[in-house]
Amino acid sequence: MTLYSKPQSLSRTVTAGLLLAAATGSQAWAQSAGHNAQVPMNVVQLAAQGVVEVKQDWMTATLSATKDGRDAATVQSQLQKAVEAAMTTLRADARAGQMEVSTGNFSISPRYGNNGKVEGWQGQADIVLQGRDFVRITQSAAKVQDMTLSGTSFGLSREAREKVEGEAQAKAIENFRQRAAAISKSFGFAGYSVREVSVHASGGNVRPMLQARAASMSMAKSAGYADAAPVPVESDSAEVTVNVSGSVQMQ
Repeated sequence: MTLYSKPQSLSRTVTAGLLLAAATGSQAWAQSAGHNAQVPMNVVQLAAQGVVEVKQDWMTATLSATKDGRDAATVQSQLQKAVEAAMTTLRADARAGQMEVSTGNFSISPRYGNNGKVEGWQGQADIVLQGRDFVRITQSAAKVQDMTLSGTSFGLSREAREKVEGEAQAKAIENFRQRAAAISKSFGFAGYSVREVSVHASGGNVRPMLQARAASMSMAKSAGYADAAPVPVESDSAEVTVNVSGSVQMQ
């Protein structure tokens, strides 16, 4: 009797294991079937955009001074004096939002000769003017004696960007809704509901001016003019774009 008890126990164990495996497989199949049944139907992906063109209202101008000397301390001192004198001149014309003045890059580096040894030092210091009053900026820049206008660029002020982005966003959302309604109708549905959506704004970035145009003041000063004539500037238009993309459930 003892000889047959173990095989019977083993048989019952194997049978129970097979039943458990079958039950587990059935449960997994049922879960998979249930998951497939929940796959969304009649969903369409689409995108739309809104574009608004606006005049750039923000100007950034960079004044630069370059110095060269035998030792770094001398070059640094010369640059500091140039910046201090320029800042004194420019602060008198500064107005919040119209012309804001700040120091920019300040760097000194060694100048190497053909033999690879340091022969001297060279440095550059920048002052940045930015604001909405283009005339004030260019006229003030022309007053600075020991610095030259190295470049200008245009863009949108924060207030202008926020306003234009709001207009472009409203256009983009309306275009999205119209497309969703039209597509749903084309497929024979009465309407739709939004499942998910994302909104992204772009455009209106700073546009650099041609360097040759900005360099005219530099050449005038180097020729010996006490006050170079202000550089004529004119901003361009910028396009601000808002993209709306997502999916809708046609109903």
